Amino acid sequence: MTAKEELAKVCNLVYEKGYVAAFDGNLSNRVGSNRILITPSGKNKGEIKPDDLLLIDLSGNTIEGDGEPSTESKIHLFGYKYRPEVNAIVHAHPIFATAFATIGESLNKPVFPEVVLTLGKVPLCKYATPSTEQVTDSMQSHIEYAWAFLLENHGAVSFGKSIMDAFYKMEKLEHACKILAIARTLGRERQIPLLKLKELYSIAESTYGINIHPKNRMDY
Repeated sequence: MTAKEELAKVCNLVYEKGYVAAFDGNLSNRVGSNRILITPSGKNKGEIKPDDLLLIDLSGNTIEGDGEPSTESKIHLFGYKYRPEVNAIVHAHPIFATAFATIGESLNKPVFPEVVLTLGKVPLCKYATPSTEQVTDSMQSHIEYAWAFLLENHGAVSFGKSIMDAFYKMEKLEHACKILAIARTLGRERQIPLLKLKELYSIAESTYGINIHPKNRMDY
C-alpha cells in the first residue's frame, strides 16, 4: 500500500467512525524530511481518494496536487517541526472527546492503564480561532511531550509514529472519553492508586516496551 493509499484509507475510517462530519477534520503523513501528504480543504473525509491528497513542504508550499491544503495545516507543520519522531497527525471532532474539550476538561488523571501508557496526559489547549497561529500557540506548552491534545470548543489532535498509530490514538482518546462520560452518569470514576500507578510505570518499558516522557507521567 502506498503512503497516499494508506492516508486515504485512514481518512475514510475517521469519517466512518463519526469522528468528523461534512468537511471537518484534516490528516497528514510525513513522507520525507521536508515533505508531507495532507488532506485538501473542503473535501469530505469519507470521499477522499489517494489522488485527492496534496504534497506540501514544511513551509506549507504545495508541491503536487490540485486544490488548497487544509486550513488547519499550521497544526501539522507545527507538530512536525517540534517532534521529529512524529510521522502522522490527525485532527478531528470526535463527539465525546470534543464534549470534554467543550466543558474545559483535560484528561490528566490516571483512570485507565492503557491510556496512562499509550497517551499519558491529554492537555486542554485554550480556545483559539481555527486556522490561525493562535491554535499552535495554545499547543506550545504541551508540544514537548503530548501525543493527544484537546482543543477547547474545537476538537482533538493526535500524533503518531505512523498514520495508523495516530488514528489509534484518536480512537483510544474517544473511547476513554466515552467511558468516562458514562461512568459519571453512574457516579464518579476512581483513579488508579499512586502506588499502583508507580508500579505500572516501573514495568512500562520492560513489559510493554514504552518509554514515557517525564512530563507525560500522571504522577509528575
